[in-house]
Amino acid sequence: MSGTPEGPVHPEPAETHAAEPALTERHLARRAAELRDYRAAFRVSQLAMAVVDEDGVVVVANDSFGTLLGTEPTALREQAAADLVDLASDGRTWHAYREVLGGRRSRFRCTRRLKHADGRSLWAEVTVAPVPDSRRVLLSIADISDRRELHARLRHLQMHDPVTRLPNRALFFERLSAALETAAQDAAASTGPAGPSHESHESYESYGYGRTGRIGLCYLDLDGFKAVNDTLGHRVGDRLLAAVATRLTECADSDGYTRSGSHLVARLGGDEFAILIEDSTGTEQLADLARSVLDALQRPFDLGGQRLSVSASIGVVERAGSGTTATALMQAADTTLYWAKADGKARWTLFDPERNAHRMTRQSLSSTLRPAVERGEFALEYQPLVDLADGAVRGVEALVRWNHPQFGSLAPNRFIGIAEEDGSIVELGRWVLNTACRQARQWQKDHPRERPIFVSVNVAVRQVWDSDLVADVAGILAETGLAPHLLQLELTESAVMGSNGRPLQALQALSDMGVRIAIDDFGTGYSNLAYLSRLPVSVLKLDGSFVRGFQDEEHANPADELIVEALVHLAHRLGLTVTAECVETAGQASRLRRIGCDTGQGWLYSRAVAPDRIAELIGTEPLPV
Repeated sequence: MSGTPEGPVHPEPAETHAAEPALTERHLARRAAELRDYRAAFRVSQLAMAVVDEDGVVVVANDSFGTLLGTEPTALREQAAADLVDLASDGRTWHAYREVLGGRRSRFRCTRRLKHADGRSLWAEVTVAPVPDSRRVLLSIADISDRRELHARLRHLQMHDPVTRLPNRALFFERLSAALETAAQDAAASTGPAGPSHESHESYESYGYGRTGRIGLCYLDLDGFKAVNDTLGHRVGDRLLAAVATRLTECADSDGYTRSGSHLVARLGGDEFAILIEDSTGTEQLADLARSVLDALQRPFDLGGQRLSVSASIGVVERAGSGTTATALMQAADTTLYWAKADGKARWTLFDPERNAHRMTRQSLSSTLRPAVERGEFALEYQPLVDLADGAVRGVEALVRWNHPQFGSLAPNRFIGIAEEDGSIVELGRWVLNTACRQARQWQKDHPRERPIFVSVNVAVRQVWDSDLVADVAGILAETGLAPHLLQLELTESAVMGSNGRPLQALQALSDMGVRIAIDDFGTGYSNLAYLSRLPVSVLKLDGSFVRGFQDEEHANPADELIVEALVHLAHRLGLTVTAECVETAGQASRLRRIGCDTGQGWLYSRAVAPDRIAELIGTEPLPV
C-alpha cells in the first residue's frame, strides 16, 4: 500500500477539520447574541453609561447619560469624557483616568460634582473600567445626590448642638485644625528657599483676602449657670443657652475686623462656648470682641416672661497659627479662662506667657514635691531670735529650703502653699519638726554649759487637721530627747482664729505638754484680741509691717509706735512675750526695746544660716541691739 512521505492518511484528521467550521459558527453566533444583549442592556439601563475609546472620546452614550446631564445622548458623541464628568479638575483623578485608558490600571472610582443643563448641580459617583476584549473603556455614572444630601443632613446633626443649633465640639476642632493647617501652609509658602517674603502679607491684603496667618480664640463659660439649672430647671437652662448662643453669634457677625465667615461660634459642652477667629488682626480685635460679648451677655434675658441676668468669664488667646497646635491653643485658652474666674469672674483675661510660665513651674513643683521629701532634697536653715535687752540668742526659727535639681534653692513661699493644697505638708512638716528638734538637741549636747536655745517651727493648720500633731510632737520629743519647753510651734493668726473642736484640743494638749505656742504674723489677720484669752498662746510675733514703719527715724509716724506699744502692753498683761519680725536697723531695735518688746528677729542680727553658723553664735558675745 503506497503513501505520502508523511505516512498514511487516516480519516480522523479529515473529520476534525470538518467540525471546526461548525464550532466557529456557533461561537460567533453566541458572541453576536451576547453583543445584542449587551447593547440592549446598555440602551435601556437606568445607570448612565458611555463607551469611551483609547483617546478618551465618547463613542456612544445611553439615554440615561443624556438624561443625567439634560441633553440628547447623540450630542455626547465625539466629546471628551473627561470634560463631561470633570475628570481633569485635579491631577490625581486625571492621572488615574489616563492609567485606565492606557490599560495600565484595571479600574478606578471617584465622586464628582456635575452640572445639569438647567443649571442645577448634582453629585455623581463615576466608575471607569475596561471593556472586555477591547481597547475601549466603560464610563458608569450613578447619581448619588440623594445619598449625599442625606449624608450632609446626618453630618449636620452630628456636628451641631441640638440645644443652641451651634457647631459642636467636634466641628469646632475640625475647623480649628483646618485653620492651623492652612496657616502652616501659608507660612511655608511665604518662606521659600530665598527666605521669608516681606511682601506676602501685603499681597494678601491687596487682593482682599485678609490672610494674616494668625488665630484668635475667645473661650468662655457662664458664671453661676449651675444655679439656674438647679433652681429653675434644665428647660429654662436650655432656653438660656439658646439665647446666649444668639447673642454670641450677633457679636461675631458684627465684628468688622475680618472678612465675612471667618468667625465660628461653637458650644463646646455644658455652659462653655468658643468663638474662633481665623486670620485675626491682633489682640486689639480679640479684646474688642471680648468686651462686646460681656456687654451683650450682661443685658437681661427675657425667657417667656422670666427675666434672667448672667455674666461670663472669658479667656482670650491670640497667636500665629504656624508653630502651634489645637491642643496647645486650647490649653492656653483653658488656663486663661481659669485666670478670669480666679480674678473675680465677669471679665475677660488675655493669655500671659510669663504668668503661664509661673503656673507651669508651680505644676512642676507640685508633681515632684512628695518624692522630693523621700529623696532628701529639703534642708533647714535657722534665723536667730535675739533678746532685745542683752543681745543674747534665745532661740532660732527653722526655715525649710528646697534644693530643687532644676530650679535651685527655693524659699518656703515658693512651695509651702502647694504643699498645703495637695496635703504633702503633713509629711514635709513632720520631717521639718523631727530635723529641727534633733538639731536643737545636738546644739544642747555640744554646748552643755550654755543656756539651751529653743527652736521655733512653723505649723500649717492642715497639719492639725490631717495628722495627729500631738502624737507626732510627743514621739519626736521622746525620740530626740529635746525638752518640750525648748520647742515652739508657730501658727498664723488666721489659722488659730476661731479654732474650736480638734484644733483647739490639739493646741491645748501641746501647751499642757510644755510646748510653747506662738501666733505668727500677728496683726495681719482678723486682729480680734478676744481669742487671746482662751487660746493656749505663749508668744505673739508682730508682723513685719509694724516694724517697717519704724525705719524712717526722721519722719517717724507716732501712730505706729502707739499701736505697737499698745499690743506689747496688752500681751504682757496677758502673760505673753512679744517677738518683732523684720528688724533691719539699729534704730528699729532701739525703739522696739524702748517700747518693751522682748525679742527681735531680722537681718540686723542674721539672715537664715546653716546649723554650724548657729553653733558659732551660741556662747559668743551678744549680738548688737
